[in-house]
Amino acid sequence: QVRLVESGGGLVQAGESLRLSCAASGNIFSIDTMGWHRQAPGQQRVSVAVITSGGTINYGDSVKGRFTISRDNAKNTVYMIMNSLTPEDTAVYYCAAYLRGRSWFAKPEYWGRGIQVTVSS
Repeated sequence: QVRLVESGGGLVQAGESLRLSCAASGNIFSIDTMGWHRQAPGQQRVSVAVITSGGTINYGDSVKGRFTISRDNAKNTVYMIMNSLTPEDTAVYYCAAYLRGRSWFAKPEYWGRGIQVTVSS
């Protein structure tokens, strides 16, 4: 089992920035790609950004150029800096981890509990 713990959410105004962190613990050798998904009220959960242990990155179209994902493999932690936030970015953000050998197009194996990000206009 892998445990994912998110931190860094909160309430900001449009145009401001936030940094999310997700620390993984447990059987971390079973996972490789980590990333962030988000779910807005009444909408499906969607992938925002993912990063492999080797540093390959994929962003969702709506956040390209504004969000930056990174990871520290020594700390088993993934980060996401979110710039130029808009009210449309308001959602619960979930950290996700994928089994080693699985594509990021597959369903993540592990999820964090989620953290609220609210952007006011």
